[in-house]
Amino acid sequence: MSADAQLQSAATTAIALEALSHRYGERVAIDGLSLSVSTAEIFGLLGPNGSGKTTLFRILTTLMLPSSGRAVVMGADVTREPNEVKRRIGVVFQAASVDVKLTAAENLRHQGHLYGLRGSALEGRIAEMLGRVGLTDRADEQVERFSGGMTRRVEIAKGLMHRPQVLLLDEPTTGLDPGARRDLWQYLRTLRQQEHVTVLITTHLMEEAEQCDRLAILNEGRLVALGTPPELKRQIGGDVIVFDAGEPHSLAEKIARRFRVSPAVLDGKVRLEIANGHRFVTEVFEAFPGEIEAMSVSKPTLEDVFIDRTGHRFWTEGQRP
Repeated sequence: MSADAQLQSAATTAIALEALSHRYGERVAIDGLSLSVSTAEIFGLLGPNGSGKTTLFRILTTLMLPSSGRAVVMGADVTREPNEVKRRIGVVFQAASVDVKLTAAENLRHQGHLYGLRGSALEGRIAEMLGRVGLTDRADEQVERFSGGMTRRVEIAKGLMHRPQVLLLDEPTTGLDPGARRDLWQYLRTLRQQEHVTVLITTHLMEEAEQCDRLAILNEGRLVALGTPPELKRQIGGDVIVFDAGEPHSLAEKIARRFRVSPAVLDGKVRLEIANGHRFVTEVFEAFPGEIEAMSVSKPTLEDVFIDRTGHRFWTEGQRP
């Protein structure tokens, strides 16, 4: 790559991971992960428990050093230049970090102090951020009186006080009602479009994953899928068929032998992807009369991509936060 091309690539890349790995003793949490996130992009990070996304989030926020490889945020290496990375990122963790006994303005004032803001510059930034998140009229009210959605907006405002170039959000809509989630996503899109802030978000909600510009799916520390939501769904191809049966494992084995396909049993149902699904289900019904209680044929969704690449549902009851 020429010097000009390298400069152009650096200018359009907000986050770059190069063969990034991390171990906890013998357990591999991240295994040679390489990917890049473009500037002014909303990038979704998905994966079942144990996929490595929490470890990656901690590395990008400089809370943890990788075992090997590199992670670079806006040109700053997280291992060699952690303080530079901290100046360039804003972070909203899943757990609340606001002081509920303080007012919204007081929370932002303390955050501004951490980044060296003082005097009129600080007060102007507080007013600007409260206006951005729609809390100007509640500036002097204690956060403990706020709804979950309003509290989350204070968290976002805190993360943006120092004008970061990258905003990292870990399950930011946990506990929010649908209206509050919708408002938060509208603000994230505005932030990307008007201020060209890059947003990296982990989420467990399918409708949120659909709103990301691109998605990365991790499984056991490895990247198993990367692309826009439409691109990922096209990778599945064909139709998704689900059969309800009294003996799902027996039915799956019979379908595999008869039609030379590879169905899976998930949550007590037989599932597979195949072209011309409507024709195929007719053949299955005819081949195994009385064994199928119900069936569905649908076009691939992100949930289907997730299942196909990880063997898990997008989010199961046992994984919910």
